[in-house]
Amino acid sequence: MSKTLILGAFAVILYTLASSFYFLIRDTGEGERTVRRLSWRVGLSLGLVIMLWIGFHLGWIEPQGVNPVQYPVAPGG
Repeated sequence: MSKTLILGAFAVILYTLASSFYFLIRDTGEGERTVRRLSWRVGLSLGLVIMLWIGFHLGWIEPQGVNPVQYPVAPGG
């Protein structure tokens, strides 16, 4: 479920980036639509980073990769 949310948020971020580029070209820098879309992209990116941070700290997301973080096992637990 978390992978779906992360990929969905990333797709929306890419969409706002592409649409801001489109409005930059179409409006030739005169309108506010480009700034508005880029502001949305920054907000969505910040929200995604915060969501990832919370998910990691609550244990919903575990690190994976070439050299994942290994936490020592507490004695008796």
